[in-house]
Amino acid sequence: MKTFEHDDLNNLEHRYRARLINSLSGFKSANLIGSQDADGQLNLAIVSSVVHLGANPPLIGLIMRPNSVPRHTFSNITETGLFTVNQVSAEFWQAAHQTSARYAQEQSEFDLVGLSAEFLADFDAPFVGESQLKYGVKLIDIKPIEANNTEFIIGEIQQIHVAENALRADGYLDIETIETVAISGLDSYHVTQRLSRLSYAKPDKPVSNLTLDGQQSAPFDGQFAIVEN
Repeated sequence: MKTFEHDDLNNLEHRYRARLINSLSGFKSANLIGSQDADGQLNLAIVSSVVHLGANPPLIGLIMRPNSVPRHTFSNITETGLFTVNQVSAEFWQAAHQTSARYAQEQSEFDLVGLSAEFLADFDAPFVGESQLKYGVKLIDIKPIEANNTEFIIGEIQQIHVAENALRADGYLDIETIETVAISGLDSYHVTQRLSRLSYAKPDKPVSNLTLDGQQSAPFDGQFAIVEN
């Protein structure tokens, strides 16, 4: 097994270290952040840092990299207070990746990579027409992270748009149905294969396999056992 000590990491070549550290967290969600400035100039940027923060109120967070170079998405979010999160699918993952290129402020990534901008339900930020799962978000707070000069954006979900075939009876979103992709590292894209849904874990009861609609289907056939304390 290869081991990297702290000093080893500090001495690695810059891009090698970036690829290594970005790979450590495994699969991450692939999302396009849609925004516009006060003049209506559209922007689209891929991120892999969107995380769930809570369901009531419905909050999400994402990391914005240091502002050592112009960050159009961050500027638009702080200027308008609105943005959209659009999950990337196997239909357009290459176009989504291209949005990471450093285009000028006056250029729209929507146009340059061939994705459709659409405005839904009077929400004043652009959605990606090709995305089958997308939601509009209002900025709630920005938390500076002094350790690396990044910004943690906290937003509240205002509306959700999802393909009906992905929405299950108990509220579960079957993202494999709409071919949502994941990212590992900086530039590797993946489709996934579900193992199973599992029942709510309790200390005195083995978990069970669930159907996609949340109904119990069969006992879990794994190797672990409940240990009595």
